[in-house]
Amino acid sequence: MPTTIKVGTFNVNNLFSRYNFKGEIEAIKKKATNVDSKFKYEFKAGDVFKIRTYRGKLVKAKSAKKTKIVAEWIKEMDVDVLAVQEVEDIDTLREFNRDHLDSMYPYVVLIEGNDPRLIDVGFLSKLPIGGITSWQKTVHPADPGQTVFGRDLLEVEILNESRSQKLFTIFNNHLKSHFVPYDQDRVAGKKANNDRRARQSEMIAKIVKAKTRPDSSFIIVGDMNDPPYSDQLNPFVADAELNLVDALENPTETRPPKPDTPPPASAAWTHRYKPSGQPAQYELYDQIWVSSSLKDKLTGAWIYRRKNLLGDGSDHDPAWIELRL
Repeated sequence: MPTTIKVGTFNVNNLFSRYNFKGEIEAIKKKATNVDSKFKYEFKAGDVFKIRTYRGKLVKAKSAKKTKIVAEWIKEMDVDVLAVQEVEDIDTLREFNRDHLDSMYPYVVLIEGNDPRLIDVGFLSKLPIGGITSWQKTVHPADPGQTVFGRDLLEVEILNESRSQKLFTIFNNHLKSHFVPYDQDRVAGKKANNDRRARQSEMIAKIVKAKTRPDSSFIIVGDMNDPPYSDQLNPFVADAELNLVDALENPTETRPPKPDTPPPASAAWTHRYKPSGQPAQYELYDQIWVSSSLKDKLTGAWIYRRKNLLGDGSDHDPAWIELRL
């Protein structure tokens, strides 16, 4: 008997835990044993510390208000399998599922990746999970001394309720962002970021082809940090052997977006960026690609539209599809 399954993707935007760990900094040992998010300190190479920092600043927990908003979105979407990006660690994801989602997902997956900012990719699933594979150690032939995925490419098998059958394999991604530090050359930095995403796309294609067959049921999801048919994503999007289908080409919005000038060209967007003095750019960064074997089983696609154009709990809108398997 066919089963309806909803599969989604959501960049939850810096879902860090509430903990700031005990400090071991000589300069403050006598005055404090704990460091909160308001404490200011310049971290130096010679310091010994056990607190979360990035670029010399403390990593702060996501606010209770924003965490609640993100949780409400996920509850309303009520998908069966949700790929998430920008989560600190497995304990944070488990805590979020338990305390904010009322444990609606019995299966929680996250493997620590490569990102120095501590943001990882993971899964929340109502369906049983089979094999789990991290591809974080993958390198590109052009640069064998560096891992190509700044976070990870996380592969998970989704099983039916009785665990007697694999329904599909899903690959979760979070590709290189467009961010260029202010102390670096903007043009060179942009090119380097684009080149990194292109190499990541090449390795996605290589890995997925090695792990699947032409008739396999698989899904590639995640925050790609580029529109679907960009040059950087072309290596896997346009690969003839993969023969992928853009499941979010014509999505339904849960609500109309707030008025903007000019308005988005279509409903197919999940990320808004407004350069200073220029019109806002609307792009489908968060994507869901299905194998050709799943094309005819696709019954719908949605984007949960934010209430605030600047972002509510996240600066990305979550998206999901429905499959009749």
